Amino acid sequence: MSDRRDGTPAAALDAEDATDAAEGADGASPDGGHAAAAPSTHTVRLELVDEPGQLLAALHPIADNGGNLLSIYHERGNKTPRGRIPVEVDFEATPERFEEIVDALRSEGVNVMQAGTERYAEEVTLLLFGHLIDTDLSDTLSRIEACESASVADVSLAAPQGTEEVSSARLRLEARAGETDAALAAVRELAAEKDLRVVEPLTGVDA
Repeated sequence: MSDRRDGTPAAALDAEDATDAAEGADGASPDGGHAAAAPSTHTVRLELVDEPGQLLAALHPIADNGGNLLSIYHERGNKTPRGRIPVEVDFEATPERFEEIVDALRSEGVNVMQAGTERYAEEVTLLLFGHLIDTDLSDTLSRIEACESASVADVSLAAPQGTEEVSSARLRLEARAGETDAALAAVRELAAEKDLRVVEPLTGVDA
């Protein structure tokens, strides 16, 4: 694992300098210093595809909307269940700018998992029963992942009588805020197609 607090990259500094330049060389804000609120430190947790340029692309909406980048925690050695890279970004911005930055990130297709204290994902745990192996468990999980409303955060398979018999899998899903029902509906539809039984949601269990 190569997790590290690597500070603001050069490319991000360039974007930050551009923001500073827009405010004026003397540091004055465009509104003459009459800002509605003073900047404060914010943290967003992002999930990025492991491809060149994705980190820089995610930083642009922050700098372009008035965020002053402070540090980046780039966890390349700790991928999410979807094979993506979690990235934590600290920056300064006014409350209004912060909301604009979050909206801009999501508009650019960046998966914002948490912004400040607000989580942008809801979790639900469910069980699948049936011939999970014979019906291609990998395909089942991939098709759940393809649903825009949900992703598979964790999966635990139990096949006590062997892979050719009925087995069960406990799935922990992360759904976009307010879209849990849509995610569950997609799982039910897929389970019906493959003749699987769904028990959901599970409460009072550790995922």
